[in-house]
Amino acid sequence: MNTRTIFQGACLLAMASLFAACSSVPSANTALDQARDRYEAAQRDSQITSLAAEELKQAGQSLSAAMQAWEDQEPNATVDHLAYMTLQHVVVAEETALGRAAQAVTAGAAAERERMRLALRTGEADRARADLAESQRRSDLMATAQAEADAAAKREEERKDARVAELEAQLVALNAKKTDRGMVLTLGDVLFDTGQAQIRAEGARNMQKLAEFLKRYPEARASIEGHTDSVGSAASNYSLAQRRADSVHSALRALGVPAASLSTRAHGPDIPVATNETASGRQMNRRVEIVFANDVAGS
Repeated sequence: MNTRTIFQGACLLAMASLFAACSSVPSANTALDQARDRYEAAQRDSQITSLAAEELKQAGQSLSAAMQAWEDQEPNATVDHLAYMTLQHVVVAEETALGRAAQAVTAGAAAERERMRLALRTGEADRARADLAESQRRSDLMATAQAEADAAAKREEERKDARVAELEAQLVALNAKKTDRGMVLTLGDVLFDTGQAQIRAEGARNMQKLAEFLKRYPEARASIEGHTDSVGSAASNYSLAQRRADSVHSALRALGVPAASLSTRAHGPDIPVATNETASGRQMNRRVEIVFANDVAGS
């Protein structure tokens, strides 16, 4: 048994095993089927197996990669690309075999005709090789572009995480607390006279610090929420809560905070933080809260 026969037998055995392994694939891929049919046809051509064994081997390796990609359920674009490369390798093998066969043709008219045919087919082989090179170049470019996009996305995510941490640290410095609703800065009723909505002079410093924060971090969105104790009617409590929230809103706007960063809401006595049965509890319930949502750094 000569080397050629051994090589052919080994190729057939390898492909038989490969095709058997692929029998469990649930559906077909047209490009892959065409590539496999073309490869099998080339394997049955003794001229190709004897004169272009190395080129045919490359086609087999490319087909194996395509079939593995199909089995692994990789994207159709990947399978189609590998199948296309298999076809091009087969073309190269066919044309290489033709070229080498033509070289062995004896002189004469038959040899001349074969040389002319060789020139034409060699051009096809050159184009196939060029197509293979171009396809590989595009594949490499796509892989590079995807890697760069992934890296950019990761950097952006890290930037956002760092921005969130920075904002939260600044809010903690303002005595804000982390809650399920986000970071909450509580302004007690010491900002206002009893039953009034006008901010007292002592509260100006707090307003200034809060305004500086909101101007420094324009992506932060603050909900100004008014709360009262349960003394008095519901209507008067809601009205007072809204007026106090509006006063804080107006003070921040006057200090240069963009309107888009602010909103107001009145809860009245609905969300107490302490009992309304004691004077100290009622004082804790009379408050304005500045609520920064959990996505304080924006999207």
